[in-house]
Amino acid sequence: MQIHVSGKQIDLSAALKERVTSHLGNIANRYFDDAFDASVTFSKARAFFTCDINVHAGRGLTLRGEGEAADAHSAFDDAAEHIAKRLRRYRKRVTSHARGSAPRHTPEIGRTYVLQQQSESPAANTGTELLADKETETAFATVIAEQPTEIAYLTVSEAVMRLDLADRHLLVFRNSASGAINIVYRRDDGNIGWVEPGSK
Repeated sequence: MQIHVSGKQIDLSAALKERVTSHLGNIANRYFDDAFDASVTFSKARAFFTCDINVHAGRGLTLRGEGEAADAHSAFDDAAEHIAKRLRRYRKRVTSHARGSAPRHTPEIGRTYVLQQQSESPAANTGTELLADKETETAFATVIAEQPTEIAYLTVSEAVMRLDLADRHLLVFRNSASGAINIVYRRDDGNIGWVEPGSK
């Protein structure tokens, strides 16, 4: 198990690093047989410390927790508790998933792109500049980051579990029942939405 603890423009004590490693190690031993890797990042915003925990538990399973408090130790406790709550909610399925009891298709590999937002409004342009913008409007979608993304074969309930554990807003997956690309996402009202292609 590899745990990387770092701070953004703040110094971390040896006692804090040791506590983080021990606590995440206990979580790993409770839910996962195999080793995993985790990154824990501390930063300071205004008068508060923030803690961001990202755990890669293997086979596409990612856990994420965020915390904020007046001190770094409490911020870590808050973030770790978010992860613990989600793990308790899915205890049985997470344990089964980690032990590989269910047969799996080999996941597909897609690409994730981060696009830079247009910095200047087209409405501010006039004359030939506006015409040029209309002709080259796709040029404003400048790719500033690119990375491979796994598209796993999952049931809808497994996709919802992964969405929740990773604290993500959206997850693209291939439905193991239909074979079609599906999407689950977190709605503004807190509920989960599910997009499935319909037949014509």
